[in-house]
Amino acid sequence: MKIVIIGGTGLIGAKTVERLREQGHEVVAASPASGVDTITGKGLAEALAGAKVVVDLANSPSFEDAAVLEFFETSGRNLLRAEAAAAVAHHVALSVVGTDRLLESGYFRGKMAQERLIQASGIPYTIVRSTQFFEFLGRIAQDGSVGNAVHVSSALVQPIASDDVADVMADVALGAPANGTLEIAGPERVPLDELIRRFLRASKDAHEVVADPDALYFGVKLDDRSLVPGEHPRIGPTRFEAWLDAAARR
Repeated sequence: MKIVIIGGTGLIGAKTVERLREQGHEVVAASPASGVDTITGKGLAEALAGAKVVVDLANSPSFEDAAVLEFFETSGRNLLRAEAAAAVAHHVALSVVGTDRLLESGYFRGKMAQERLIQASGIPYTIVRSTQFFEFLGRIAQDGSVGNAVHVSSALVQPIASDDVADVMADVALGAPANGTLEIAGPERVPLDELIRRFLRASKDAHEVVADPDALYFGVKLDDRSLVPGEHPRIGPTRFEAWLDAAARR
């Protein structure tokens, strides 16, 4: 089966491509570097010719409010239009747990716009909403750095390893369209400040972590429901310490 991965060279994309190719599928790792651009539409028709499934893992290069909304709307419209012309049978998209609860953030408004375009497209689809990846904890700590301290929210989070996300994306791509949303998360629910403290300790980083109720996450304040899944999410098996151990060996 031919499967096109939009954003196929990114963190989740490259891992998803690898998993699907190992199972014998014809997989196109589409990105601007390979001549496929969802913003301009260049190369889309050629890449999608004969494809049964498209997995959209593209992300905005800018997190500025207007730019991120324009990216997801333009990319989504162009991609879905090309899929309709190519008679694609299943559109799979990666979104974010909590998107509908964090619409004060321009990034999450962009993701919500993307989801609505998919739902209205008429193409059979599955939207996978994931919690934050372990791989981005360093970025969160960096964004919260103030002098010798790191200010982050103490709201509950339930992050997941990117390998577990890729496993789910490959599995969903090979399954029937849900015409709905699936949530995925890691196995441990923990306050964000505690998780960042553990991450920095393992990294031998001496910054003090401060639980700050005013600390922002993508421009919004968090509470204990903001970034955790609802009932019956799909749980990735990799625990944080196991991920840290594997990362240290790389």
